[in-house]
Amino acid sequence: MKKALSITIAIICIGLLWYFFIKPQDYQIRVKAKSFPGTINQSLKAWNTSLSNSTVVQLEDLKHLKQTIVSGDSTHTYFWNITSINDSTSQLKVDVMDIDNSFKNKLSIPFADTDFEKGSRKLVTDFMSYLNKHRKEFKVTILNEEELPSTYCACVQHRTIQTKKATAMKDSYPFLNSVLVGNGLKLNGVPLIEITDWNMNKDSVAFNFCYPIIKIDSLPVINDIIYKEFKGSKALKAIYNGNYITSDRAWYALLDYAEKNNIKVEAKPIEFFYNNPNMGGDALYWKTEVFMPIAE
Repeated sequence: MKKALSITIAIICIGLLWYFFIKPQDYQIRVKAKSFPGTINQSLKAWNTSLSNSTVVQLEDLKHLKQTIVSGDSTHTYFWNITSINDSTSQLKVDVMDIDNSFKNKLSIPFADTDFEKGSRKLVTDFMSYLNKHRKEFKVTILNEEELPSTYCACVQHRTIQTKKATAMKDSYPFLNSVLVGNGLKLNGVPLIEITDWNMNKDSVAFNFCYPIIKIDSLPVINDIIYKEFKGSKALKAIYNGNYITSDRAWYALLDYAEKNNIKVEAKPIEFFYNNPNMGGDALYWKTEVFMPIAE
């Protein structure tokens, strides 16, 4: 009897020790999101810019982020962990900590619905509302494998962050149109971008914004224009409908599809644009063909 009691007390002590001093989070929130990890990652970063005294950093990969919010004399830390469930749903596990009041929170949480818990739930709920609104602003349709066509192009080179990709394209539209046509070159298809470098930790991209042209024997030398042979290859294809600012949602969708289907790809997407954003209109009717090259 004494032995059993001693074991019980020891287990309780170990449990209390773990709960108060080892357990990493003060509070944990779980919620399902009808989206894939890349969209959740980018949406969280965009939503964070609307908050005061808040910063968010990506940790080891796009499925793990750390958000720090300073309010008065408290600093709340949210660890966002994203797990893909299927093509359209992810599990969000949010671990919340208040380092300065961790012991107090852990002591109070089992016995009351504290302000700390309420505030944490409200923040996650606010983000989910933002994410659900954003999901209605675009559509991604995966079309499996396809042969990426070859073409000859005149291009402008850019390096920027992902959220400013569309701005760089928009600025280059009139320049490419006027310069190429003004120099007697014939356009041979819709404009495209070729990502040459994608740093997912820094959300930065380098890319060629190109117009397919009919190659001639003597190409004019034009400042800021490079010519290149764009060689086709096998690639995963998706159709993206929405504003070009967030067409990278299709990149993440293709990466997620490739991972689930054990397909090795090169994270250097190519996009073909069928609408001119300078003309306006409902972005949900804009069409972009997005390709993710399959690794050889």
